[in-house]
Amino acid sequence: MAATVSPLRVVPSAADHDAPDINELLTRVGRGDEQAFGAVYDALGGAVYGMAKRVIRDPARAEEVSQEVFIQVWQSAPRFDATRGNAKSWVLTLAHRRAVDAVRHDQAATNRENKYDWSNGPDYDEVAETVTISLEHEQVRRCLDSLTGLQREAVDLAYYKGYTYAEVAKTLDANPATVKTRMRDGLVRLRDCLGVES
Repeated sequence: MAATVSPLRVVPSAADHDAPDINELLTRVGRGDEQAFGAVYDALGGAVYGMAKRVIRDPARAEEVSQEVFIQVWQSAPRFDATRGNAKSWVLTLAHRRAVDAVRHDQAATNRENKYDWSNGPDYDEVAETVTISLEHEQVRRCLDSLTGLQREAVDLAYYKGYTYAEVAKTLDANPATVKTRMRDGLVRLRDCLGVES
């Protein structure tokens, strides 16, 4: 029959002459005695919680571990042998081991989260971004190469060197209206080549 473990109660230490015989109680727990289990819980609950809290340092987590220890006590009590040791030491050893395991488990979980924490990293795939930009640059170069020499010169001077229509016309020694036409035709061809919707 499974025992129900109530929330942890911290019980003041009893004087040695008033303390129940924990070895006898734990032996009875091993035979399924729920009242004996309650007495063991009352006698050792504070010590188990104190042990867990010293190791874990988080009161809420220490309480969880204490509950787990008493479940383990209920399940493992049939294996307790009073001739090999003291019941209190046995229970506190279980508590210490479980608390250490909890700390290791929590640390491993934190390490995994930190290992895969992308909150401080880029919000995008840098390799994909670099490849995309490289491909776009290559496509623009191919499309520029598809323009006539005059169109490419006019677009290059205006868009890559920042010249005005008048400066492009003066540099190419051409009429400003002709430059505008060359640039317009060149941009239409670039748009079509790059697949940009008008």
